[in-house]
Amino acid sequence: MKYTIDTEARKLTIDNSNALDLFSREAFDILARLWTDVGWVRKYSYAFTWMGRPIIQLPEDMVRTQEAIWQTRPDVIVETGVAHGGSLIFYAALFEAMGHGQVIGVDVEIRPHNLAAITAHPLHKRINLIEGDSTSPETVQRVVQLIKPDSRVMVILDSNHLKHHVARELAAYGDLVSSGCYLLVQDGIMEYVAGMPRTGDDWSWNNPKTAVAEFLRTRSDFQLVPPPRPFDESLEIPNCTHHPGGWLRRI
Repeated sequence: MKYTIDTEARKLTIDNSNALDLFSREAFDILARLWTDVGWVRKYSYAFTWMGRPIIQLPEDMVRTQEAIWQTRPDVIVETGVAHGGSLIFYAALFEAMGHGQVIGVDVEIRPHNLAAITAHPLHKRINLIEGDSTSPETVQRVVQLIKPDSRVMVILDSNHLKHHVARELAAYGDLVSSGCYLLVQDGIMEYVAGMPRTGDDWSWNNPKTAVAEFLRTRSDFQLVPPPRPFDESLEIPNCTHHPGGWLRRI
């Protein structure tokens, strides 16, 4: 598809025929989609830290996530995928501000320099780390043992994003999510950027969104519910997110 932007005429033209007002909602949707996709290729999300640790998240996704946490008030957040630990520190910081909560981070390999940085961080007191295959029964059991029976639990899946692995994580962790809390499956954007630089040839189907769609066909206790926007005086802005179709709320 070909887009032509004329700032003087204030038009965005699609395939040399359909001209949109450059400042219309429809044009903004297109520009936002392009910005998000090109940002993925350019590794835009790799430019941010939280309290000293790389977080590898879009700032908009972080803001939406914190509001979901604030409104649903989980006692525990289980996150698969640790990487540099920035997101674990982010959730721990929110819990510290809220005065309660623990984060459980699971990864098949927690690299020594990341482990050292996380354990040395002032917010490590709110973080538990588990090294192991996130989908193995042994690892899942270790996670369960850290959760008190009456805890409200949120789960965030951010490890291996290929369809088969996400499907296994959904099966392993879906039942841990408390009623009213979120199960956030990250990086569904893979479907949209398939075929672009820094992507896999099979990402059009081999992605988290496909795994979520199959999961929802078998689980009537989960619904696609976007994160809350308690304040929104915008003119219907689009979502600039790496997690389209990834917000599931247990009902």
